[in-house]
Formats: sequence, C-alpha cells, structure tokens
Amino acid sequence: MRIANDAGRLVLVRDGGGLDVEKASSGLFGSDPQEVYERWAEFTEWARTAGGDLLPIAPGTLGPPAPRPRQVFAIGLNYRAHAEESALAEPEFPATFTKFPTSFTGAYHEIGLPSDTVDWEVELVVVLGARAHRVSAAHGWDHVAGVTVGQDLSERTVQLRPPVPQFSLGKSFPGFSPTGPELVTPDELPDRDDLTIECTIDGESVQSSRTAQMIFPVPELIEKLSSICPLLPGDVIFTGTPEGVGAAREPKRFLRHGEVLESRIGGVGVMRNRVVRDADQ
Repeated sequence: MRIANDAGRLVLVRDGGGLDVEKASSGLFGSDPQEVYERWAEFTEWARTAGGDLLPIAPGTLGPPAPRPRQVFAIGLNYRAHAEESALAEPEFPATFTKFPTSFTGAYHEIGLPSDTVDWEVELVVVLGARAHRVSAAHGWDHVAGVTVGQDLSERTVQLRPPVPQFSLGKSFPGFSPTGPELVTPDELPDRDDLTIECTIDGESVQSSRTAQMIFPVPELIEKLSSICPLLPGDVIFTGTPEGVGAAREPKRFLRHGEVLESRIGGVGVMRNRVVRDADQ
C-alpha cells in the first residue's frame, strides 16, 4: 500500500492516481495525513477493499507523508563508510538528534539556501504506525507504518559551531527535511532491509549505497530508541546517510543556487528538490 499527502489531504495511491480517503470512506477517516497513524491498523484493514474515483496527482502538490510528527529522531554515523569518511569511530549506540518539524517540506518543493555551506544527506525515513516502548528488534518492523525518501539537509557552519555542536539547529532550517513522495508499507518492498539509496546533483551521482550497510538497521534502531522513550504513532526516524556528503570531500563541496537535488530509494520513490538562494542572502 502507498499513501500520500496531496495538498494536505490523505490519499491512497493507485495506478498513478489518488483515492481521497475522507471521501471514499464517507468520513470514517479524516483528510489529515498525520491523523491516520493513530488508527493505522484499522486504516490498513479498510484500505484493502476501498474503492472510488481516482484523481490525478501532481508532483508539486505532494507534501510530507507525516507532516506534523510529535517526535523526530535523526541518526548520525549509521553507515560504516560514512563514519570512515568523517574520521570518526563507529558508534556503539545510535548517535541521535532531532530535526524540528517546521523544517519539513515536500518531495518536489524548492528549498532555500541560508548560506553557502549547506550539505546533502539522502536517507531512508521511517514512520511509526504503532506505539513502541521497550520493543525488541525481532518485533521492530511490526511497529512501522511505512518508509519514505528523505534528505537531512545540513548547514555545516551552524551544525559544527563551537564550543558545542548544534546538530538539531543546523539541520532544521525551513525546507531542510523534505520527505516523500509517498509512504510505502514494508510489504510492498522486495527486501525491506536491503534497498538501493542514491543522491544526485544535476544528474551527477554523489551518494550510492544500500540500506543493508546500516550499522543499526531499522529494527535495531526501534529497539534502541524505544528502550529509552516511547515511540508514538506518526513519529519519524531519519535513519542516517551513506558516504558521499560534501563536507567530507577535498575540497569541500556544498549546494549552489539552481542545482537540482535528486534523492532515490529503490522501490520507494524519488524526490527532486531545486535549491535556491534565500532572498536574505
């Protein structure tokens, strides 16, 4: 099953069209994409046989599949090769920070550059469909509604400003958390633990890996995070980026006005975000 946030309305995605959930369910489920995660099991049961008229979906109207999560977890150094290029040791526990929800945007929206040191980080993003507290890795996927494509855009100057790094602030400028274009349930994927993950800038490949290279795969992330605090329906986890970020290059490379950032995960989807200079720059 695939769902999307089409101009703020929850839709089931089928054959390139969208089934408006509120209308098709005669109001049983509302139009708000965020609210559906609270009733995820009931919703998926209804969606199996749901029918109605499909409407076209325009990429530019697609918003984040989970636009207002109560909690956002973001994981650093979760690919071995990325830890190596960062000259840092592999973590023994997931390196965790947050991205504030006001940074969320859609899969095809323009993103403003507040400076000339903004970096890219393609990531697999997980959305919770059931509360998880002290959950074992063996049952981690049972609490996942679905996955989507994401970017953990990073303003490196703010992120690494001494004396104490400010990861959450440096990664939470407006538009710095694009996700989409759709949420895909794990059963739709040929191997939910081994997906291709890629990022290009104006067609040039800058990141290419597989999610099987994660140090902490999705079920282990859920186990580790839920051992400390409950994960709630609709919460979002940015699971980390592979090697190839701009700050680790020599010379360093950052995003420039007019470039098109394409983020792709096999079986999940593709985001295309044009980056533009902020008017205040």
